[in-house]
Amino acid sequence: MGALTFEFAVYGERLAICRLPAEAALPPWAQGGFVTVSRTAQELSVVCAQRHVPAAVQQERDKVAFGIVGVVPMTSVGILAALCRALADAAVPVFVISTYDTDWLLVSAERFAAAQAALSAQGHRFVGAPPSA
Repeated sequence: MGALTFEFAVYGERLAICRLPAEAALPPWAQGGFVTVSRTAQELSVVCAQRHVPAAVQQERDKVAFGIVGVVPMTSVGILAALCRALADAAVPVFVISTYDTDWLLVSAERFAAAQAALSAQGHRFVGAPPSA
């Protein structure tokens, strides 16, 4: 896994990770160019542009997302483990979202530079800049 490097596309808008009760309906504010929804027996999680999320909603704001450019085969092994290990070694908490095609990593805006440095040191490249507040 050590020689495998990726190009990451930085998403251009700050995101919020939100938690709602498990039985909640999908909220109308879950919209924009980056939206993901997960429901379990314990919660409904929504990730979307923070500008859409009402203040009263339980949320973690100011997240910067960067995703692996291209398609990551579902048969791949150890990719997220290696990326998360590099971020853990740099003391960067990460929230991961996997889609059918690829993987996205979300970090706090204040830790983005540390995340970028840690992954760049392993040969990974970034396209785009983190969004401003």
